[in-house]
Amino acid sequence: MLAAPLPDNEDARVAELHALDILDSAPERHYDDLVRIASAICGTPIGFVSLVDRDRQWFKARLGIDVSETPREVSFCAHALEDPSHVLVVPDATRDPRFADNPLVTGGPNIRFYAGAPLVTASGSVLGTLCVIDRKPRELEPFQYEALQALSRQVTALLELRRATRQLQQQLAEREWYEAQLKRQQEELELRNADLSEQARTDALTGLVNRRALDAALENAIAAASPTGGRSLALAFIDIDHFKTINDLHGHGEGDRVLTVLARLLQTHRGAGGVAARFGGDEFALMLPDASQEAAELQCEYLREAVASELMELQASISIGLAMLRAGETVHEFCVRADEALYQAKTGGRNRVAVGR
Repeated sequence: MLAAPLPDNEDARVAELHALDILDSAPERHYDDLVRIASAICGTPIGFVSLVDRDRQWFKARLGIDVSETPREVSFCAHALEDPSHVLVVPDATRDPRFADNPLVTGGPNIRFYAGAPLVTASGSVLGTLCVIDRKPRELEPFQYEALQALSRQVTALLELRRATRQLQQQLAEREWYEAQLKRQQEELELRNADLSEQARTDALTGLVNRRALDAALENAIAAASPTGGRSLALAFIDIDHFKTINDLHGHGEGDRVLTVLARLLQTHRGAGGVAARFGGDEFALMLPDASQEAAELQCEYLREAVASELMELQASISIGLAMLRAGETVHEFCVRADEALYQAKTGGRNRVAVGR
């Protein structure tokens, strides 16, 4: 038994075969059908699509045999790799020195006749054969020879289609991966932007909104409010009395505590739809929608008393200027009147609520 020589491109050929991921795959009807057609045309009881791996030949489709693979060293198909342009025909294996003592000839399946058409890829590699086998010597008619070649090209086309499909699936998988990464990055960017936006609208120490956010809230509230129609809007400006002295006597840490206590109490007293804001330093504001002047003034008094109670050990207090929205008034005009009321509270002795005119 003569071993078949290895093709010059053996490593590339095997790599191309493995890249198809077809070895040991499940049977497929398209390959099975081509084997049946080849055997029917050639009048043989046995046929298969053989793919020649480094150490074995594996049958993608088979007819008339039960085994799924044999060692490469006994493979007829390994010899067919030598000449990709021709069908390897062995009329009588017992008279061919390459195969006479081959165990597939001397034992089951008792091969006598063999014809194998190489499966040649676009790159020129021969991955295996479409072959037909008989247990008695015979020859191929010219039309059978040509048909076997034609059918082998169809098998190769299936292999090329498999390659293209796998490449497409890989590209789609990579695209899905990149799209998933892009989506994740986009979501992270949106979260960071949301965080930045929130930071741009929020005071870091107290968690209250800043002046920009308050102005936007006032714009919306003024558009919704209608003093002549029964709806009202109150705005209070708040200062911590003698805040610099608290910092000087007790340190900035204690000063920060005073700010956070006031922020918490403002959140408690702002009510539904209300907005509490810190302008910076010891300047705060409270927007109270749908509050009458009497209710807003009472709410401010409660706030002033709550601050004095919680910060009793520091003798801290707040001054509050309260303004009620007038018809046709702008945000700026509304804030000016609240600020003027705060000035009245501070010049009037501090620790009090002053209502603007």
